[in-house]
Amino acid sequence: MSRARPDLPQGTLDLLILQIVALGPIHGYAIARRIQRISRDVLEVPQGSLYPALHRLENRKLLAASWKASETGRDAKFYRLTPAGRAALEAETASWKQIAEAVRLILRAGEETA
Repeated sequence: MSRARPDLPQGTLDLLILQIVALGPIHGYAIARRIQRISRDVLEVPQGSLYPALHRLENRKLLAASWKASETGRDAKFYRLTPAGRAALEAETASWKQIAEAVRLILRAGEETA
Protein backbone atom coordinates (compact mmCIF):
# COMPACT_ATOMS: atom_id res chain seq x y z
CA MET A 1 0.00 0.00 0.00
CA SER A 2 1.42 3.39 -0.96
CA ARG A 3 1.20 6.25 1.46
CA ALA A 4 -0.45 9.49 0.44
CA ARG A 5 1.93 12.39 0.00
CA PRO A 6 0.92 15.62 1.69
CA ASP A 7 0.41 18.72 -0.42
CA LEU A 8 3.03 21.42 0.01
CA PRO A 9 1.67 24.46 1.86
CA GLN A 10 1.30 27.53 -0.36
CA GLY A 11 4.65 29.26 -0.90
CA THR A 12 6.76 26.36 0.38
CA LEU A 13 8.00 25.22 -3.03
CA ASP A 14 9.94 28.44 -3.64
CA LEU A 15 11.67 28.06 -0.27
CA LEU A 16 12.58 24.44 -0.99
CA ILE A 17 13.95 25.31 -4.43
CA LEU A 18 16.05 28.17 -3.05
CA GLN A 19 17.45 25.88 -0.34
CA ILE A 20 18.38 23.14 -2.82
CA VAL A 21 19.97 25.61 -5.25
CA ALA A 22 21.92 27.18 -2.36
CA LEU A 23 23.81 23.87 -2.13
CA GLY A 24 25.32 24.50 -5.59
CA PRO A 25 24.39 24.89 -9.27
CA ILE A 26 21.79 22.30 -10.28
CA HIS A 27 19.33 21.65 -13.10
CA GLY A 28 15.56 21.41 -12.71
CA TYR A 29 15.07 17.66 -12.82
CA ALA A 30 17.84 17.20 -10.24
CA ILE A 31 16.15 19.76 -7.96
CA ALA A 32 12.97 17.68 -7.93
CA ARG A 33 14.91 14.45 -7.33
CA ARG A 34 16.92 15.99 -4.49
CA ILE A 35 13.80 17.35 -2.76
CA GLN A 36 12.23 13.90 -2.96
CA ARG A 37 15.38 12.13 -1.75
CA ILE A 38 16.12 14.49 1.15
CA SER A 39 12.46 14.37 2.27
CA ARG A 40 12.63 10.55 2.24
CA ASP A 41 10.01 10.39 -0.49
CA VAL A 42 7.46 12.45 1.46
CA LEU A 43 7.65 15.41 -0.93
CA GLU A 44 7.36 14.95 -4.67
CA VAL A 45 7.43 18.01 -6.92
CA PRO A 46 5.62 17.50 -10.24
CA GLN A 47 7.19 19.10 -13.31
CA GLY A 48 4.01 21.13 -13.77
CA SER A 49 4.78 22.90 -10.49
CA LEU A 50 8.58 22.88 -10.58
CA TYR A 51 9.27 24.62 -13.87
CA PRO A 52 6.81 27.50 -13.38
CA ALA A 53 8.36 28.05 -9.93
CA LEU A 54 11.87 28.09 -11.42
CA HIS A 55 10.79 30.63 -14.05
CA ARG A 56 9.10 32.75 -11.39
CA LEU A 57 12.24 32.74 -9.21
CA GLU A 58 14.40 33.56 -12.22
CA ASN A 59 12.10 36.43 -13.22
CA ARG A 60 12.30 37.76 -9.65
CA LYS A 61 16.13 37.67 -9.98
CA LEU A 62 16.43 35.20 -7.09
CA LEU A 63 17.94 32.59 -9.41
CA ALA A 64 20.27 32.95 -12.38
CA ALA A 65 20.59 30.26 -15.00
CA SER A 66 22.97 29.10 -17.71
CA TRP A 67 22.94 26.20 -20.14
CA LYS A 68 25.53 23.46 -19.59
CA ALA A 69 25.88 19.75 -20.25
CA SER A 70 24.25 17.63 -17.56
CA GLU A 71 25.56 14.33 -16.19
CA THR A 72 23.78 12.60 -19.10
CA GLY A 73 25.65 14.77 -21.62
CA ARG A 74 22.49 16.59 -22.66
CA ASP A 75 22.25 20.36 -22.31
CA ALA A 76 20.29 21.48 -19.27
CA LYS A 77 19.54 24.80 -17.63
CA PHE A 78 21.55 24.99 -14.40
CA TYR A 79 20.30 27.35 -11.70
CA ARG A 80 22.33 29.17 -9.09
CA LEU A 81 21.37 31.50 -6.27
CA THR A 82 21.83 35.23 -6.76
CA PRO A 83 22.67 37.56 -3.86
CA ALA A 84 18.99 38.56 -3.80
CA GLY A 85 18.09 34.87 -3.75
CA ARG A 86 20.36 34.26 -0.77
CA ALA A 87 18.72 37.16 1.11
CA ALA A 88 15.25 35.85 0.21
CA LEU A 89 16.22 32.36 1.37
CA GLU A 90 17.38 33.71 4.74
CA ALA A 91 14.20 35.74 5.21
CA GLU A 92 11.90 32.90 4.11
CA THR A 93 13.73 30.40 6.31
CA ALA A 94 13.30 32.64 9.36
CA SER A 95 9.62 33.12 8.56
CA TRP A 96 9.07 29.38 8.00
CA LYS A 97 10.76 28.51 11.30
CA GLN A 98 8.53 31.01 13.12
CA ILE A 99 5.39 29.56 11.51
CA ALA A 100 6.50 25.96 12.16
CA GLU A 101 7.11 26.76 15.83
CA ALA A 102 3.68 28.39 16.14
CA VAL A 103 2.00 25.35 14.55
CA ARG A 104 3.98 23.03 16.85
CA LEU A 105 2.80 24.98 19.90
CA ILE A 106 -0.81 24.81 18.77
CA LEU A 107 -0.58 21.07 18.04
CA ARG A 108 1.02 20.49 21.44
CA ALA A 109 -1.80 22.46 23.11
CA GLY A 110 -4.29 20.16 21.40
CA GLU A 111 -2.46 17.10 22.72
CA GLU A 112 -2.44 18.49 26.25
CA THR A 113 -6.22 18.93 26.28
CA ALA A 114 -6.92 15.47 24.84
